Amino acid sequence: MPELDPARRKALDAFQKAASIRFKSVKLLNLSFFHRSVSNETGQYNNERLEFLGDAILGAVTAALLYERLTEKKEGELAKIKSVVVSEDILAGIARELQIDTLLVLGRGEELSGGRSKKALLADALEALIGALYLDSGYQAVYSFLRPHIGPEIAKVLDNRHHRDYKSLLQELCQGRYKTYPVYQLVKRSGPEHEHFFWMEVQINGRIYGPGMGKNKKSAEQEAARIAYERLLQ
Repeated sequence: MPELDPARRKALDAFQKAASIRFKSVKLLNLSFFHRSVSNETGQYNNERLEFLGDAILGAVTAALLYERLTEKKEGELAKIKSVVVSEDILAGIARELQIDTLLVLGRGEELSGGRSKKALLADALEALIGALYLDSGYQAVYSFLRPHIGPEIAKVLDNRHHRDYKSLLQELCQGRYKTYPVYQLVKRSGPEHEHFFWMEVQINGRIYGPGMGKNKKSAEQEAARIAYERLLQ
């Protein structure tokens, strides 16, 4: 595992205090923050195996919390809630709250491409941290660590206050109702080079919905999808 200099150890100690966890092996904690781009460039260690393990442990803890809390829900309903709670968006949000982005060790290319802000990378790092904590201290330590983070996300899903992927919801609706896929089209783009705004429309079964506006095409598509989805459900 990677060696620790005093500055890195101090940063990891501060992280543990803020996150209310304590590792017996600080080197194992440190390894959980090493992205595969480091090994791609140096041929050394990365956190992918820890991520694989952490994904499974996260699923088990989330399932346990749902089972304990939602005694009236059936298996299918629990599975749907679980899929949202362990989604990339929610895991990345938890990772940001924990300031995992400040501790990531990235390869030069990933660093230059803005890896610290990528949702997939942050979600993977959180899973790697969970895997490391499980190896270091066992299931109960992971359960105690995750409960205050996952519990509120379960509440948001139940109250319908969570982030919703309207593009996926709209696609499922269109496939089920019309046997077709939504088609997105850029309507216009405005603003200076450093602060563009995009307007996107979505066409479904011959009808156009939107436009949705956003600071990039993806967010504008999400807004157009939200407009169409809510209109189609009326």
